[in-house]
Amino acid sequence: MRFQAAVLRSYENPFTLEEVALRTEPAAGEVLVEIAGCGMCRTDLAIRRSAGSSPLPAVLGHEGSGVVVRTGGGPDTAIDVGDHVVLSFDSCGHCRNCRGAAPAYCDSFASLNLFGGREEEAPRLTDAAGEALAPRWFGQSSFAEYALVPARNAVRVDPALPVELLGPLGCGFLTGAGAVLNTFAAGPGDTVVVLGAGAVGLAAVMAATAAGALTVAVDRHPRRLALAERFGAIPLPAETAGLAERIRRVSDDGAQYALDTTALAPLINDALRALRPTGSLGLVARLRTTLPLEPGTLDQGRGIRHICEGDAVPAVLIPLLTRLWQAGRFPFDQLIRTYPLADINEAERDCGAGRVVKPVLLPTGRSR
Repeated sequence: MRFQAAVLRSYENPFTLEEVALRTEPAAGEVLVEIAGCGMCRTDLAIRRSAGSSPLPAVLGHEGSGVVVRTGGGPDTAIDVGDHVVLSFDSCGHCRNCRGAAPAYCDSFASLNLFGGREEEAPRLTDAAGEALAPRWFGQSSFAEYALVPARNAVRVDPALPVELLGPLGCGFLTGAGAVLNTFAAGPGDTVVVLGAGAVGLAAVMAATAAGALTVAVDRHPRRLALAERFGAIPLPAETAGLAERIRRVSDDGAQYALDTTALAPLINDALRALRPTGSLGLVARLRTTLPLEPGTLDQGRGIRHICEGDAVPAVLIPLLTRLWQAGRFPFDQLIRTYPLADINEAERDCGAGRVVKPVLLPTGRSR
């Protein structure tokens, strides 16, 4: 089977739109999905800063959504041909954490999602010359017209929804919303501080507002702060001196929860100082240097932890987020700008420059 895909051949060069070949049919427990849209996540772009961490050439993309066109069947496959699905991260399904409804902490998460897929498999995806391409980026490789994925990655959604826009619910929006709804279980009477009003941060803002929590958003870009305010947050500029004290003033003497999406040590320390006793700070951005914590920031029972994929079970959280969207309480579509797949390099530039919050690539070439 041959189709178009965006291929990254080196860490420095642009993506190239190429014809690729899928060399296998869906096996038991797998489905073939015609991709309607795929969000561009900063994890897709961070691979350029981590030369050698993932094999190239590769087809990236891990916020895909589309329609199932073929299935390998099997006892664990509840997805049928014609189903509309959102694709999320891969997990083994049988380790202790997977069995404990924590697939984001799967024992095999790194090998399944970041290093080119399952080592025991023969090459599944090749370029026009027959060279193997690293497949299964986050179980998907969905910067393409088709993706062959484990059925456990696929979450069935209402076919009345605009499936081409739903892909970011599988990672970026899932991460921000899940941190608030799952990890923090925030609700009325709580204050949630969100550091960084990008795609993940704004999803957290929308989820906190939907949950009835008082929400504070911190960012250095006025436009992002304006978006956060539109979604119900109190906006605070990141450059403001005495940030912790200002958070305390607007949050009735401190926040119960803070979510950092920036990996910036000064903001992390400000957030810790702004927490109430026993308050919790969650980190979702990957730290690339040592994190210096200032004296006293972890006093009075305050805690800090990393949160992966919003502590989500995708099959539970994604339908919840679509219902919230239908009710007008999680307007994630307002963060999206669509691009034809052929314009992937423009989408990457716009994302890197902050001109768009969430690019979504459409393999059909349509955009809006």
